[in-house]
Amino acid sequence: MSIRSLRFQLTTWYASLVIAAFGLAAALTVMELSRYLKADLGRTQLRRAQQIAELLLANVKRTGEAYVTNEIRTVYAPEANDRFVRITRRSGSELYASGPPKDESFNPADVPPLVAPALPPPSREQKLPGGGSLVIGSYDYRAPDGMGFLVEVGAPTAPLQAMLDRLVFQLLVGLPLVLIAAAGGGYYLIHRALAPVEQIARKAEQITQHNLSERLPVARTGDELERLSVSLNHMIARLENAFLNAQRFGADASHELRTPLTILRGELERVVQDKSLGTDLRDSIGSILEEVERLAGMVEGLFAISRLEAGEAQAEWVQIDLGKLTASTADQMSLLAEDKEISISCETDETVPVAGDRARLKQVVVNLLDNAIKYTPEKGAVNLRVATVDGHATLEVIDNGIGIPSDALPHIFERFFRVDKVRSRDRGGAGLGLAIVKSICVAHGAEIQVESTLGKGSRFRIEFPLASGSEIKR
Repeated sequence: MSIRSLRFQLTTWYASLVIAAFGLAAALTVMELSRYLKADLGRTQLRRAQQIAELLLANVKRTGEAYVTNEIRTVYAPEANDRFVRITRRSGSELYASGPPKDESFNPADVPPLVAPALPPPSREQKLPGGGSLVIGSYDYRAPDGMGFLVEVGAPTAPLQAMLDRLVFQLLVGLPLVLIAAAGGGYYLIHRALAPVEQIARKAEQITQHNLSERLPVARTGDELERLSVSLNHMIARLENAFLNAQRFGADASHELRTPLTILRGELERVVQDKSLGTDLRDSIGSILEEVERLAGMVEGLFAISRLEAGEAQAEWVQIDLGKLTASTADQMSLLAEDKEISISCETDETVPVAGDRARLKQVVVNLLDNAIKYTPEKGAVNLRVATVDGHATLEVIDNGIGIPSDALPHIFERFFRVDKVRSRDRGGAGLGLAIVKSICVAHGAEIQVESTLGKGSRFRIEFPLASGSEIKR
């Protein structure tokens, strides 16, 4: 898939958006979870501080401070449970301060003391010099006897951070899976969305001037693709009407010109035979007669092309041996080559069956061979080859004539195109012979190619569909 294709770009954008959304959601999740866990841990520590204050400090005068200290060590065991506990009198002196935890994850001495009136919030996160932190719940308690205490209970955030690190690792591991799923899902969805476009493109490639009656498939989706298909079909319909009008005009004009040209040629032939005419006038009329003959040939050529484009040739299709047809045509045209002492050879396989209009296929051989003879110098050679190659019937006409310039090769099958207009006119050419050959080939589903080197000769190659069946018209 090309990186410039619409499918690739849309898939890339879709995958990028999904990954960006996943990354943003993951980041917000981690941040919100971290905030929530620390807040919950703070609330838990605050409840513990309240519990210590209300259970142990309410009767501190009666039980004594040593009892409070002993109970905290026995019941809460902050060192064993990796907790921080500190009780500070309102005067600022400490009643109790826990020691370092057994995992030595923090040092309680690093937590700065806070006393009234600078009382801390109920829950805070205290950064430690070693890089860790504690979430501390602080409870300002006043006993019934009037004594005041600040109870602080804290827990390290390392377990929370470890859990968050595992979550981040899992999200990073899942990121490639999300990317694969996003790219695959995006490609599938975009492929389905663009499938009508592919169908329209394939059908559009198949529509030519010979099947303008066909239309593009219309995706009944009610969206822009449906409107595009309908609009393109309307455009093709307009092109079909314009092309048919042009075809009808060409056919009608050619047909209408045939009769006056025939009359004009007959009248000129009758006049030129009048012995009372002077030599100069006879020559002038003869020259006019040649131009009329050439014009009549052009009209016949245009009429033939119009019929071929209208599909009339298929009405007379039969199965023919292309080799026999080529050999007999070459034999009939050998007289044209004798005047220039050009040798004509014909090589054919035993049987090369094709389906088509015999007269039109013979016209292909005649036109190609006539061109080869015209543009091959005296004592040259023209070779015709007919064979079955890779399931196709091939016809090749090869000469060692003057050749065709490379810049003219793309245009030689165009109507009225002549490589050398002066010499073509002298040889009676009107620039329609190869155009007729091309039209006949298209009508028969054949492909024609040409290779030529200036000064060395040309090679025309036609590939016809090989006919099936055994009955062949000789």
